[in-house]
Amino acid sequence: MSAGKIAVVLAIGVAVAAFFYFDLGRFLSLQALKENRDDLLSFTETHSAVAAVLFVLVYVAVTGLSLPGAVILTLAGGFLFGAVWGTLFVNLGATTGATLAFLASRYLLRDWVERKFGKWLGSVQQGFEKNAFSYLMTLRLIPLFPFFVVNLVSGLTRMNVGTYVAATALGIIPGSFVYAYAGRQLGTINSLKDIASPGVIGAFVLLGLLALVPSLYKKWSGKLA
Repeated sequence: MSAGKIAVVLAIGVAVAAFFYFDLGRFLSLQALKENRDDLLSFTETHSAVAAVLFVLVYVAVTGLSLPGAVILTLAGGFLFGAVWGTLFVNLGATTGATLAFLASRYLLRDWVERKFGKWLGSVQQGFEKNAFSYLMTLRLIPLFPFFVVNLVSGLTRMNVGTYVAATALGIIPGSFVYAYAGRQLGTINSLKDIASPGVIGAFVLLGLLALVPSLYKKWSGKLA
């Protein structure tokens, strides 16, 4: 392994180790979001531009390093910036972070994987090259696999970076909006009676429908097979 690759591995390893050693994940929980709601809203209202930049940077770090907490961050995006702006900032952070993970996977692992498993991956690579955009769009729209897994595995293919960015940016919009909208409703819950408000109920309905998409897709594709 070259010195450059060793440096990248060490940097990623240190960052991930620090995240878990200092238990930074405790800040990426629904409870933490609720407990710090007023402070977060106050800071966002007073320093909107700074808050947006910090939010995107944190999202890039979490996604790029494949750390847990992206769902909570998406809820926080809607909670702090509203469904539309929250979706935009989430999309920017998630796409950038996913691209970094994609590039890191390609830089560190693709050559080794092709040397070891090239004869088995040849046909898969060819098929993916021909239909890369539609394949990735399907994986983004229908979350059959974890987001970070798709990022890393895609880096092992010969997919064009531009295609990856475009398919990711477009494919995550529906899911991002649903969670951002749900997060926006989170900010309206001040008492138990607020849980029964139309907006909150609508958010939970959308989340439920989104969760059903993978199983519906499997049934639909099974009938076509």
